[in-house]
Amino acid sequence: MNIDFEKGGGLVPAIIQDADTRQVLMLGYMNQEALDKTLSSGLVTFYSRSRQTLWTKGETSGNHLRLVDVKIDCDHDTLLVKARPTGPVCHTGADTCWNERNEGSPLDFLSQLQDFIEKRHEEMPEKSYTTSLFRDGLNRMAQKVGEEALELVIEATNGSNERLVYEGADMLYHLIVLLTSKGLRIEDLASELRERHDPNWKKH
Repeated sequence: MNIDFEKGGGLVPAIIQDADTRQVLMLGYMNQEALDKTLSSGLVTFYSRSRQTLWTKGETSGNHLRLVDVKIDCDHDTLLVKARPTGPVCHTGADTCWNERNEGSPLDFLSQLQDFIEKRHEEMPEKSYTTSLFRDGLNRMAQKVGEEALELVIEATNGSNERLVYEGADMLYHLIVLLTSKGLRIEDLASELRERHDPNWKKH
């Protein structure tokens, strides 16, 4: 990673972003040592300009930032650090240093859910319902989507909205399992729908 520390007198700004919600959480500064410690420990570490020493976020409060990824900008003098906070980020107790709530859209959870299901597919832990679906094979997974879709229709026509949402969630979960088994993502469906939203889209 070619970072121009010299431009900022040995420091570069590090923008901290929640890896899941994509909310900007705070801004800190890193020198080479802070970056190296961040990468080696997995906990985001900064250089304190006031104290002139390294400090790992959460070393006193316990509200760490667990590293997910680090990217460098086009000028090689600013870092984008994606992390997962274990508590409030600001010393005031707020979620962010701009006193904003760190909440993503519920739709973002679908990607997180598929990430979890893909991990199940890779590890196949015992006593996991998701594991049992993968072991039952493609036909059974497809059948489950159909069964849940039928239950959704029944609730839509003769049930309550609460049960409709419940059965819809069941169907969506099993659909994501099916997509995972085929090497596809829920985002592939979203991309297809976005293409169809184009006025020039024509049915295949």
